[in-house]
Amino acid sequence: MTESGETIDVSGYTFEKAVAELENIVARLERGDVALDESIAIYERGEALKKHCEKLLTAAENRIEKIRLDRSGRPQGVEPLDNG
Repeated sequence: MTESGETIDVSGYTFEKAVAELENIVARLERGDVALDESIAIYERGEALKKHCEKLLTAAENRIEKIRLDRSGRPQGVEPLDNG
């Protein structure tokens, strides 16, 4: 949510698109050639993009499974990947 109460919707963005836009925002802020009001707005958008990326990464991690092997090394099934 922005300072003005607007919701920033990036939910339809792919991970790659969100990261690319986030990198663009970081570069603009680092250059320091953006007016204060615009800096605040793009910072807020960057926060929304960061949270969206974290959500997508968590979802991907939850879907990853590791292959369970039997004693002879043949695939036997899958189990959740350890998160630690």
